[in-house]
Amino acid sequence: MTRSRKIVAWIVGVLLALIVVLVIVIALFDWNRLKPFINDKVSQAIGRPFAINGDLTVDWKRERDGGGIAAWVPWPEFTARDITIANPEWAEQPRFATLQALRFRLSPLPLLAHRIDVPWLQLVQPTVDLQRDKQSRATWDFTLPKSSAPSAWQLNLGTIGFDRGNVTLDDAVSSIKLKVAIEPLQDAIPYDQIVAQQSTEAREQASKTVGAAAKKTLAISADKDDADHKIGKPRASTAYLFGWTATGTYQGNPAKGHGKTGGVLALQDASEPFPLQADAHIGDSHIALVGTLTDPMHLGALDVRLWFSGTSMAKLYPLTGITLPDTPPYATEGHLKATLKKGNSRYSYEDFRGRVGGSDLAGNLLFVTGGERPKLSGDLHSKLLQFSDLAPLVGADSNASKQRRGDATAQPAGKLLPVEPFRTDRWRAMDADVKFSADRIVHGESLPIDSLSTHLQLNDGLLRLNPLRFGLAGGSVGSTLMLDGSQSPMQGAIDLNARHLKLKQLFPTFEPMRTSFGEINGDAALKAHGNSVAALLGSADGELKLLMNDGAISKTLLETAGLNVGNVIIAKLFGDKTVEINCAAADMAAKDGLFDMRLFVFDTSDAVINVDGTVDFATEQLDLDVKPHTKGFRILSLRSPLYVKGTLKNPNVGVHAGPLLARGAGAVALGVVAAPAAALLALIAPSHDEEGENTCRAVLEQLRQSGKMPSTKGTK
Repeated sequence: MTRSRKIVAWIVGVLLALIVVLVIVIALFDWNRLKPFINDKVSQAIGRPFAINGDLTVDWKRERDGGGIAAWVPWPEFTARDITIANPEWAEQPRFATLQALRFRLSPLPLLAHRIDVPWLQLVQPTVDLQRDKQSRATWDFTLPKSSAPSAWQLNLGTIGFDRGNVTLDDAVSSIKLKVAIEPLQDAIPYDQIVAQQSTEAREQASKTVGAAAKKTLAISADKDDADHKIGKPRASTAYLFGWTATGTYQGNPAKGHGKTGGVLALQDASEPFPLQADAHIGDSHIALVGTLTDPMHLGALDVRLWFSGTSMAKLYPLTGITLPDTPPYATEGHLKATLKKGNSRYSYEDFRGRVGGSDLAGNLLFVTGGERPKLSGDLHSKLLQFSDLAPLVGADSNASKQRRGDATAQPAGKLLPVEPFRTDRWRAMDADVKFSADRIVHGESLPIDSLSTHLQLNDGLLRLNPLRFGLAGGSVGSTLMLDGSQSPMQGAIDLNARHLKLKQLFPTFEPMRTSFGEINGDAALKAHGNSVAALLGSADGELKLLMNDGAISKTLLETAGLNVGNVIIAKLFGDKTVEINCAAADMAAKDGLFDMRLFVFDTSDAVINVDGTVDFATEQLDLDVKPHTKGFRILSLRSPLYVKGTLKNPNVGVHAGPLLARGAGAVALGVVAAPAAALLALIAPSHDEEGENTCRAVLEQLRQSGKMPSTKGTK
């Protein structure tokens, strides 16, 4: 053997010996000697005490799934037992987390490139205590060391697995107290089986909350989702391995829930879905979801089927941060897609369907966080909207309904106008741009409103409905509504015009109206301030004009329309008979909620009736005089004028003892009625369906020119 070969052989031999010695040393090394060093370094890194209290051991295993050199180079598998992480000193509990054991595998070769590759990490029986105090100090906020230079090392963590464990949460900021227990399932449950089970349970809950129709409506939504694509995009191997239960309180309301999850959370593979399922009751609100989470290292993406139900949508605000109106009991089901990013997340609730009271609701919504305020946008649609389901929007529902939806503002027994305040404090929490349309609105069975459409815009507390349109009785009602909730008290304004409302379509079930060819036109322009409907009307400034021709009226009809004051007056004048109206004209001016009758006249088949006086919406007091002028001698009772006192809810209508000497019994001063009569003439427009002269034209022309009531001589 040559000298050079001997040298090479000695070098190789020495290297092999060193490797063997190194392997023996590593294999026999007592890793517990490193615990003080590890505890100290980790404690410095997280800013609080960290300790491995049990054994620290290493097993060497080959990665059989690897390729090349990685397939035969042994990988270390570390196990650290009895780990504790302390809480900060201010916390009530001494420990933030304890682990029976922590296991992870480390890839040795990437260490040469300053890369720490941990293919998997297993948490064994974790117990975690989460707390946040009223000063917003949170135990999950760690004080990490500051460094001006970036670290030369890079950590890559593949997957996290977990075992049975317990988590407690005490959040004083959000008023949440929860205890969560996690247990492994006896057997893995396929993804599709849990989806079907949760769908059935959520629809049954919707049926209990809203009614049987809700269950059918939600099933239609799910069928459409399944036809388009599979929720969560699971793989064939996707299954649920763990179950969890939670109990506690949320903002003073009892909270409980249960659900299931997968067993391994992929942190690097953004395409690996992690199955989730949750079914929670918070107070009387129910939230359920089933689907997947992917890419959790970057806050990830949710793809779930989502259900909501409860007594009022407004109760979802503390849970979601989305400002929603007060509603009757509701239930919805749809497809939630969420891209979760810190400070800029997107939540799209797609193709959802539901029931709100007796109305159906469907559409698409998008909620985006970030910017100055989060924003809700979308399109909503209803095929059939029950008019009564709109009552909670303005606090016009019953006290029993208010109590069910959690509002403490009871309507006073003697007040007609809703006193429930608007939740303007929530209006500035987000912006909105939502369009809503309803094909048909029903008020009972006798007053159909053809359609409704509006465009809602909310910007820094300023709410606009522009336009707000109703299709009503063959005509249209167009309006714009502004409510500025950024001011206190709230400022409001409405401009409204009603055109060509056909009387025979307005009351389709009222037989005398079937032969009526008249119509209603009207205008209103009001400005007001206040935080409720009662306060707004009680401070209103502006004017209101209304014109009706060739109709019919009776006590029964007005009761059907809900006009309490009117049906009492008509009962006093005519009893319960149906009376033809040639023309009815009203011109009212409002100042600080006091509506003054500049002109209010009825020209009927039996008499001409003039109404003057005031209606005070601030106090809901009535002070009106009704002066009939009989045509002929058929209705002797119409010769005496009436007074209307009392309140809007409880009017007091009686007969004056004698003629109204101060105000006159037969004539109306020219200066008082000429201008209102001229203004009302602008509302006269040819009917869409009928030709010829409008009956009101002659009445108003006479008032404008002479200032006197129309002729009452002779009989009609």
